Amino acid sequence: MTLLLLIRHGENDYVKTGKMAGRIPGVHLNEKGQKQAQALAEALRDVPIKAIYSSPLERAMETASPIAESHKLKIMQEPDLMDTHIGKWQGKSWKVLRLLKVWKIVQNAPSRFRFPEGESFPECQLRIVNVLERVIQKYNKPQDIVAVVFHADPIKLAVAHFLGMPLDHFQRLGCDTGSLTALHAGESGAHLIKLNQRPPFEFLPKEKKK
Repeated sequence: MTLLLLIRHGENDYVKTGKMAGRIPGVHLNEKGQKQAQALAEALRDVPIKAIYSSPLERAMETASPIAESHKLKIMQEPDLMDTHIGKWQGKSWKVLRLLKVWKIVQNAPSRFRFPEGESFPECQLRIVNVLERVIQKYNKPQDIVAVVFHADPIKLAVAHFLGMPLDHFQRLGCDTGSLTALHAGESGAHLIKLNQRPPFEFLPKEKKK
């Protein structure tokens, strides 16, 4: 079974604007986010990671970069790991969006919601899961570990899928900036090792010293 390290990107200042970033380009890690990325790289330095995949959005790539450097790996950018396509909601204020009638659907029955001129949560989940299934098929040896750096809702949607949770419950999961969620997955099923963990990671296997 493949050990997937699902990593959420570090903190960025766009969140402080009170608006939804979505896929807006040019959203970079702030100082705290950069420290989170370095902390992740340090905590994973001796973990035998075979490959690292990332969403192409800057905040994800900047989080993946120090991990890739410490392992001398090339980051494999995967467009289908991008954040949810929120359409017309991109750049909109959270305060304004929460006043909309459909906000209750987003929170309580997300499987029935589609972002205006964007995608639905089931479509986002399928997109993410397809990427992870390809990774699992490629790195399917018992000791294979793969890091995947992307975004909060997509990570939670992936976890919900592999654990057999109803999509409508995915909002109950946590996924902080700079966090790691570890998932063992293969043909025989999946097992959640850790959810929403911050460094250090004592539960991860280390590279044997020669």
